[in-house]
Amino acid sequence: MTSFLKSIALATLMVAGSTAAALACTSLIAAKKATTDGSVLASYAADSHTLYGELYHQPAADHAPGTMRKITEWDTGRYLGEIPEVAHTYATWGNMNEHGLTIAESTWGGRHELAGSGLIDYGSLIYITLQRAKTADEAVKIMTDLVDKYGYASEGESFTIADPNTVWIMEMIGKGDSDKGAVWVARRVPDDCIAGHANHSRIHQFPLDDRSGNTLYSPDVISFARSKGYFDGDDKDFSFSRAYAVYDATALRGCDGRVWSYYNRFADGMDKYLPWILEGKGEPLPLWIKPDKDVSARDMQWMMRDHFEGTPMDMTLDIGAGPYKVPYRWRPMTFEVDSVEYLHERAIATQQTGFSFVSQMNNSFPKGMEGILWFGTDDANTCTYMPIFCGITEVPHQLAVGNGDLYTLSWDANFWVNNYVANQAYHQYSKMIPDIRRVQKELEDSMAIDADQLKTIVAGLTPAEASKKLNERSAYWAAKCTSDYKNLGDYLLVKFIDGNIKKEKDGQFERTETGMPVSPVYGGYDERYFRSIVNDPMGGDRLKVNKEIK
Repeated sequence: MTSFLKSIALATLMVAGSTAAALACTSLIAAKKATTDGSVLASYAADSHTLYGELYHQPAADHAPGTMRKITEWDTGRYLGEIPEVAHTYATWGNMNEHGLTIAESTWGGRHELAGSGLIDYGSLIYITLQRAKTADEAVKIMTDLVDKYGYASEGESFTIADPNTVWIMEMIGKGDSDKGAVWVARRVPDDCIAGHANHSRIHQFPLDDRSGNTLYSPDVISFARSKGYFDGDDKDFSFSRAYAVYDATALRGCDGRVWSYYNRFADGMDKYLPWILEGKGEPLPLWIKPDKDVSARDMQWMMRDHFEGTPMDMTLDIGAGPYKVPYRWRPMTFEVDSVEYLHERAIATQQTGFSFVSQMNNSFPKGMEGILWFGTDDANTCTYMPIFCGITEVPHQLAVGNGDLYTLSWDANFWVNNYVANQAYHQYSKMIPDIRRVQKELEDSMAIDADQLKTIVAGLTPAEASKKLNERSAYWAAKCTSDYKNLGDYLLVKFIDGNIKKEKDGQFERTETGMPVSPVYGGYDERYFRSIVNDPMGGDRLKVNKEIK
């Protein structure tokens, strides 16, 4: 087992039985001058085999002096301790707060002897900060102050910290049992660039004397690495990633590869980084790049559905995709044949996602809409992204915590109807995905149009009226997406049952003149699948039709 996979296995053991483990996540970024409408965009897929997709919420609140806040580890539910609460906390909706501030993450583990021994785990760090900060700059300070004062309890993490004007990438790792603190580096993404991280440390060299304030770091980030024997060169050559992360083929191909696919979609010349992704050679993938075309919120939603299509890692092309070009591979991520280790590609879109989102932050939008969390549950490829406005006060029922869980099916929970659709498609993907795309696109097109129209309406309302209207629209779309996907799942079950494909006419399944079902189309297989049977030692001659029998 590779060191990277050992880190995943260790983390999996640590969170066994948890319903809130985000062990393998993707966060993509587009700063405001790299987008079509001046929004800051930040995406996140919370990928875990034990995470239920629901929308977390904490209302705004005032707290009396002396009030303490309990710290519960997000991955395990384990009680860690308490810290003093602040006088006022802001409302949060998932990973966005009422001011449009958004924080996302991806875990990269790193050197396991540095697993944090402090009080604040990475999940608590996110949600505490969302309740205390208005801006990304404030959030960076609050996060680093918290771990400095109370200690850090997790392994290596990358954070996206974004507001309507600014977006930061911060990377942090603990110091092990000897010191409860953390070492970290934070870099502001240039306004005309896109960036991302996906379970591997992405910050290499950084300016050591950046008077612009665009690079911040803990005072001992280099000296601590020296004391542990992780680095012995000149300070100017220090790479945070090389010092604190773990490098192997899976970390680069399965992690940096996802960010590369994003860059490749919006900029030319990305092939020069393929040696880094596929072989660990050549120039490392940059922390950010300037795209050749601007990114829209819809673009980012579709990017979250990526399976490396059209690249050397295209998951629909190898034999593992089967006869229906399925871009999914069941875990584990590596396997052995004749003592040789192989891997499955790890794409942005994956089956074990609890929830994902694209956060669209823009101060030119009306009050209460400066942050729109386009939120989806289950697989990002097949979900619909529903609008959750930063000015709402109520969680839509279909997304509410407690409406079903990973062991309790609820037919009016968005997570479960999305699974109903997706898990049928995993077995006949090329046959079913056109029907899924039709319904998905109709819903998302309608939601985008509705959100644009809502900006004009909300701009003329009082704050109370605006909040009521935003609640209504978020609730309407959550209910409609859930209902329409339940109907879609029913339709797929009927249409494709038993490997047959029912014929349709005038929007209905076709019947004969006497009302009987017409003969279906047989789904069958493609030529490549037939050839794989013929070339298999257990197929071939054994299955050949004997033409001599008369």
